[in-house]
Amino acid sequence: MAGVRPKKFLGQHFLKDQNIAQKIVDSLSGHGNYEHLLEVGPGTGVLTQFLIQQLQYQTTVIEVDDESVDYLKQKYPALPILHQDFLRTDLTILPNPLAIIGNFPYNISSQIFFKVLDHRNAIPEIVGMVQKEVADRICSPPGNKTYGILSVLLQAYYDIEYLLTVEPQVFHPPPKVRSAVIRLKRNAIQQLSCDETLFRRVVKQGFQNRRKTLRNALKPLNLPESIRQLSTLNLRAEQLSVGDFVQLTQQIEQSWKQ
Repeated sequence: MAGVRPKKFLGQHFLKDQNIAQKIVDSLSGHGNYEHLLEVGPGTGVLTQFLIQQLQYQTTVIEVDDESVDYLKQKYPALPILHQDFLRTDLTILPNPLAIIGNFPYNISSQIFFKVLDHRNAIPEIVGMVQKEVADRICSPPGNKTYGILSVLLQAYYDIEYLLTVEPQVFHPPPKVRSAVIRLKRNAIQQLSCDETLFRRVVKQGFQNRRKTLRNALKPLNLPESIRQLSTLNLRAEQLSVGDFVQLTQQIEQSWKQ
């Protein structure tokens, strides 16, 4: 109900450190010349209070929790609030371009980034606080155990920066893990030089059994013999860069056309 601080919701831990909140907001660079911001999961508005001071941006928040929405309506009566689930929201009805910012709920943070990928040409920048493990995965270069599907797909379209490690004690309630703030800026690649649907399929299948070589991991794709003999398939998925995956996808495309 209005005026009552909302409870933890959807795995979210509310940030209480004002200095870190200010740092997160200050991390917005304006890359992509956007004027509109969408804050995902504002909770009690610790980021919101600084976002609405950024007069160069028009801020909208999206929150699914009833108590949080009531609290925000009372505290920020002029703030545009979407009372709905971000993962179910049609982002095409929102302004374009649109930057996204937030202290993302831990248990849906990866899904948030997959949704961003589906709308990548409309979202030039994302600044988000996530579980440190997720941040490490997204920022990881090839060859690391943390390098995976989300690493490759996001790095294909965004330049990614690890900005800040955040300790548990600055949240209420304190999580059992550390958090991190990352920033993603849309790169100049409007479209990969391969079939992007196939690219995503190859990446996902390659990491499905990441301990196997790609020759074994990609068996469900029923690749022709000419592809199965490629030296690249002697490697594991974590050893391939984004460019390597693009090249492999191109080779598979060409083999299927022959």
